[in-house]
Amino acid sequence: MRHDDILIWTKAERLSLAAFLEDLDDHEWDAASLCDGWTIRDVAAHLTLSTRTTLFVAIRGAIRARGDFNRMVADLARERAARFQPHELIAQLRETAGSARRAPGASPLDPLVDALVHGQDMARPLGRTREMPAEAAVAALDHVVAGKFYGGRELLRTTRLIATDADWSAGEGPREVRGPAADLLLLATGRPAAREDLRSTR
Repeated sequence: MRHDDILIWTKAERLSLAAFLEDLDDHEWDAASLCDGWTIRDVAAHLTLSTRTTLFVAIRGAIRARGDFNRMVADLARERAARFQPHELIAQLRETAGSARRAPGASPLDPLVDALVHGQDMARPLGRTREMPAEAAVAALDHVVAGKFYGGRELLRTTRLIATDADWSAGEGPREVRGPAADLLLLATGRPAAREDLRSTR
């Protein structure tokens, strides 16, 4: 997979997210997302940090969170959400949509996974639909199930995932789960809400 392709997909998704956020009503920004304890505004703020988290910011955040990575990420997102207005967050997302910069330790595919998954985290609780480009979704799935960070490896030990809208499958477990690549990506990244839209067989 070419690095340029990943950047193109990531830029397109970020610009699409900016347009999506621009269409939200004021009250929707404070609605709950699929991320436990996060509002839509928190998720949007987190997305702007993908190209803005320096090593210094990460180290300082880790110290404040006492080494708890999830707490650090949540704290940074909420601080930024409180600091900037929605229109400013949208502008920031657009400003660095095509940037190749990424947080320390992140791979080139992590920002794409972040944009794809968090787009669903925001849209689904609001009853809105966000289409997920097939090629980008498959690339994100391959990355998630191969890595240690997202928990996809553990899932594949007991489950075989089969996309119904793309030529993709993974896993050797006795249980089969079938569904759109977007739903499989949410499942592989630990979103329980995705299970409602998937078909499971043994």
